[in-house]
Order: sequence, then C-alpha cells, then structure tokens
Amino acid sequence: MRKINYNGKKFKVESNSSGGELEEGLVFEYWQSGMVLSCTYSGSTILSGHILGKVDTENGELHFVYHQINTEEELSSGKCHSKPEWLPDGRIRLHESWSWISGKSGKGKSTLIEI
Repeated sequence: MRKINYNGKKFKVESNSSGGELEEGLVFEYWQSGMVLSCTYSGSTILSGHILGKVDTENGELHFVYHQINTEEELSSGKCHSKPEWLPDGRIRLHESWSWISGKSGKGKSTLIEI
C-alpha cells in the first residue's frame, strides 16, 4: 500500500448512515505531524467539529475521537476507525466505522472523499 500523509488534505461527505450528523456540505481539513492527526470540520448542520487521533503510518488507517456542536447547540462526541482507498484518479476515499460515546447513541458507517 502507498504511504499517505494527510497533512493539508480536505475531504467532503460522500455517504453516511442514519443516526449520524455528517451531511453534504461538511468540509474536513486534516493536519498530520508524524503519527498525530488533527482535523477541523464545519458546514451544513455542524457549527464546529474537531478530530484528534493517530495515523497508522504503514497502512494509512486512522483511529480517532471527535467532538462537535451542531446547529441545535448540542455537544456530542464519538470514536472512529477509518480505512483509506486509493481511487484511480489519485484521490483518497475514507471508509469510516464510527460510534457515539456521549450526547447521542448508536453507531454507523460513512465515506468521505478527497476534494
């Protein structure tokens, strides 16, 4: 597998399970320093969201926690495992498995695509 550095990459929502708050219009901007990953996101129904996690530098998989405030002023957090897929045009699609840990309940899957 090709090595991935997420620093400066931006992604948008491609799909999401019911029970999740990710919708079209959200933009995720990633930063990476070594194995440390951080991200901010907003748009659509999310006023502000943040990610902190780590990158498996061998396969590009992400393990992170997130917290966010939606437009209804609800604060929630969760955890996620994300697997990258290289697309023929060189972009990355992230296949995510997530679960809420506070503020909401449930779990699901989503995909993000590099923009």
